[in-house]
Amino acid sequence: MLDQIANVGKDLKRGGYSRHGYNKPELELRHWFVEQAVRRGLNVETDQNGNLWAWWGERGDNALITGSHLDSVPGGGAFDGPLGVTSALEAVDLLQATGFKPKRPFAITVFAEEEGGRFGVACLGSRLLTGAIAPEKALALKDPDGVTLAEAMKAAGYNPDLVGRDERALKRIGQFVELHVEQGRGLTVPVGVASSILAHGRWRFTFSGEGNHAGATLIEDRRDPMLPASQLVLAARKAARGGGRATVGRLVPNPGGTNVIASTVDVWLDARDTDDERTRAMVAEISEAAHQAAKEEGCEVTITEESYGDTVYFDAQLRDDIAGALGGVPALPTGAGHDAGILAAHVPTAMLFVRNPTGVSHAPEEFAEQSDVDEGVKALAATIEHLGS
Repeated sequence: MLDQIANVGKDLKRGGYSRHGYNKPELELRHWFVEQAVRRGLNVETDQNGNLWAWWGERGDNALITGSHLDSVPGGGAFDGPLGVTSALEAVDLLQATGFKPKRPFAITVFAEEEGGRFGVACLGSRLLTGAIAPEKALALKDPDGVTLAEAMKAAGYNPDLVGRDERALKRIGQFVELHVEQGRGLTVPVGVASSILAHGRWRFTFSGEGNHAGATLIEDRRDPMLPASQLVLAARKAARGGGRATVGRLVPNPGGTNVIASTVDVWLDARDTDDERTRAMVAEISEAAHQAAKEEGCEVTITEESYGDTVYFDAQLRDDIAGALGGVPALPTGAGHDAGILAAHVPTAMLFVRNPTGVSHAPEEFAEQSDVDEGVKALAATIEHLGS
């Protein structure tokens, strides 16, 4: 089914796809999902946080929920997010063809702004649903054009005054299972299950110096924030050792002119490690290096933690139950964050992974073999039948 949305949100500049929360491509995908769900006899509703729910049969508590997201990172691949949604729809097709009907409430969900590609906070829909982020903080988030989440939701027809922890939705979720393309090379068979998610977060470093003329300002007279910003990139690589991951994927100088010494430079750090202690220690090391580099250049730096999640261990009983029902598929950890990781603190949660032969993700080259995708659909259908009977 991915071929049905292959032309939506193509990024001609970056390659891949740029589908972000409440922008035109993401809204088009939402409409596509609703149409596909209705064709299968599912009843679709939108919750107070902009998440979509397609119910097979009656709504109710102790529901089995599956799904993922439809948005992407800037220039992302075709599989991250949409694979979990299309596989859920195709799993329903397989089950309906056999005459199966779930004996417990069942729904497919599409979470809003999982990647944080527009507003900077990952898993925004599930964070709002669970209360992991305050509504006032979320609504004030701005995209690169200065549009707030509140404004974007309102423009898309949603009421921002309603966002926040959704007790009704949480009460309904008995178990949540998310299928996703594996984002590394850890899986050597078509399908596996997740054991854990690395502790991870995002930090913004703002280096402040003195804007000036690139030609008229002597080197010894400069307070150039680009220097400590560049040293932060190197410090991140140095600090990421022994399994840690530290990445600078975005750097924005202000005002951004070629012949202008920047007055400020914002740098975003993504840091991940096996547990909270190691992740925090790595960020502390990088932060110390940033302060020292700023001082040496006569600049200042402020550090803002934009999001953070401790190590997530998926429900062991649910994980083992699913793995057993699928014939003993392997379990593996992941360094990527997911809505399932946010929900795991509140409800029993599990993940299925589909093999990624190259290990490339968050890039146009992201890939999974069609045969493995088919095995993922079958595995999800078997999981729904097993847990929903």
